[in-house]
Amino acid sequence: MQSIIEVEDLSKEFKVYRHRQGFMGSFVNLFSRQHAVVRAVDHINFKIRRGEIVGYIGPNAAGKSTTIKMLTGILVPTSGGLRVNGRVPHEQRKENARRIGVVFGQRTHLWFDLPVEESFELLRHIYRIPMEQYRANLELFNDVLELHNFFQTPVRQLSLGQRMRADIAAALLHDPDVLFLDEPTIGLDVVAKERIRQFIREINQERQVTVLLTTHDLSDVEKLCERVILIDHARILFDGKLTAIRSLIPRERLLIVDYAERYPNVELRHTVIAYHENMRVHYRFSPDNISITDLISEILERFKIMDLSIQEPEIEEIVRLIYERKVLLEGQ
Repeated sequence: MQSIIEVEDLSKEFKVYRHRQGFMGSFVNLFSRQHAVVRAVDHINFKIRRGEIVGYIGPNAAGKSTTIKMLTGILVPTSGGLRVNGRVPHEQRKENARRIGVVFGQRTHLWFDLPVEESFELLRHIYRIPMEQYRANLELFNDVLELHNFFQTPVRQLSLGQRMRADIAAALLHDPDVLFLDEPTIGLDVVAKERIRQFIREINQERQVTVLLTTHDLSDVEKLCERVILIDHARILFDGKLTAIRSLIPRERLLIVDYAERYPNVELRHTVIAYHENMRVHYRFSPDNISITDLISEILERFKIMDLSIQEPEIEEIVRLIYERKVLLEGQ
């Protein structure tokens, strides 16, 4: 199958200026500045086929976001080559922007003081989306993301989960070939995460939208991706099927529940209570034995709750295990 993203020997360097301390140091800074060269991406190579969902994961400062910014045309590479749908992003920014969608989890590309509906209308004009296509997309997105609940609400008044749903829908209004997702579920509750994952799966299956997903949430990767690219210290450490690296992913999760009332028995199927004080309980469980959805459903059927959250294994732990065991993994 044809590759829609091609990255070849790609590198990106930044100059970081060193600031001398103290009065004399500040004086010297006026006339002489020293800098160090930091390589954020170091000669990486990969190809992504049309219709794939690929997890691009790694610790903080590994080079993930820098790669995404080069693929979207925001940054210019220091060396190497890359193409997205046959285009060089930083040389053909407008053409590239018309065929990609981008979501940065901690930033919105909607207009804060405008209702979601008006933001979408502006995007319709910017991308010159035909009205028939625009309405069909809104209907589809609304079915899964339930946009109608906040369509008239100014973006600044949306909850984080609502804003992320609006951002992802906005990124897909113009039917892009490629969707870049940078931490799309960061800070969301379990229900909001699952709704967004379901939408990404449907868009990928129905429209063959290629998705490159960067995330620290391994549940996103396990539920959406068959292939994983792991980057650490600016270099690709692993590129292959998720099944090849799954044995290194800690299976146990921690579910933290704050109950609204005191209950004499808060035991749950396929879990072990690791901590219980007042109305807060920590449960350890494995997704191999019970799904997160089933576990939460059981809690909501039996109890009233104030809050719940899930602690996922850290990507840093996988990197550490690879280095410690000196594992050489190859895609299957």
